[in-house]
Amino acid sequence: MLLLALSIGQSAIAQTSADDANKSNNPLNLAASFNVQNFYTPSLFGVGGHTNDLLLRPTIPLGPNGLVPVPQIFRVTVPVSTRPDPNGGYKTGLGDINLFDIFLLHSGETEIGVGPLVTLPTATDRTLGTGKWQAGLSAVVVNANKQRLLGALVQWQHSFAGQSDRPTVQSLTTQPFLIWNLPEGWYLRSTGTWTFDLQHGNYYIPVGLGVGKAWKGGTTIYNLFIEPQYSVAHSGNVPKWQIFAGLNMTFGK
Repeated sequence: MLLLALSIGQSAIAQTSADDANKSNNPLNLAASFNVQNFYTPSLFGVGGHTNDLLLRPTIPLGPNGLVPVPQIFRVTVPVSTRPDPNGGYKTGLGDINLFDIFLLHSGETEIGVGPLVTLPTATDRTLGTGKWQAGLSAVVVNANKQRLLGALVQWQHSFAGQSDRPTVQSLTTQPFLIWNLPEGWYLRSTGTWTFDLQHGNYYIPVGLGVGKAWKGGTTIYNLFIEPQYSVAHSGNVPKWQIFAGLNMTFGK
């Protein structure tokens, strides 16, 4: 009986750890969160130098309410970016802020969300942003169980206003993600974001393999991870290697 009780207890703990990891890694999770994430690019194709993007990402769930009958997930991404300065050295400052509002259209083991997005030309230097207002659409699909979480986040946007001397912007990003849960909140991850510059034909397709750990402190799920990524296909002066790391905090009751 004691062995049976221990086995049941360990199974429950493993299930809880997997649930915490899935909640923290699921972009459609209906919980408030704050993520601090960083993309460091030590090497680019065809040019010297490096880049860095520190991303501050609060997420707020909304509704449903009388106007919108389904839940919404509102996310803000505030980048603090570093880019090579054409005159030498590097420039660091605020980049272009991105907002999206996802409507959760289907829930269950498979979740589907769709909604609008907008990017604001908030960069403090020309090297750190596009100088253009952009708008488009986001779509997310997630399928999760206690062993793994998989899905994809797709975003398309096109510029519609901004500085007249800056080129038109049209981009598509696709982020397939696979989270494979391990015991005690550990997990393996692959979440490279495939980026396509539809206006100029540049693109890069990174593939990553990383590790993370989720754990609970009070009512908050903490999720610390690191994931090196290599671009297996590319065109243009785009990232060759990237190191994606971060701390996600998911708040609950």
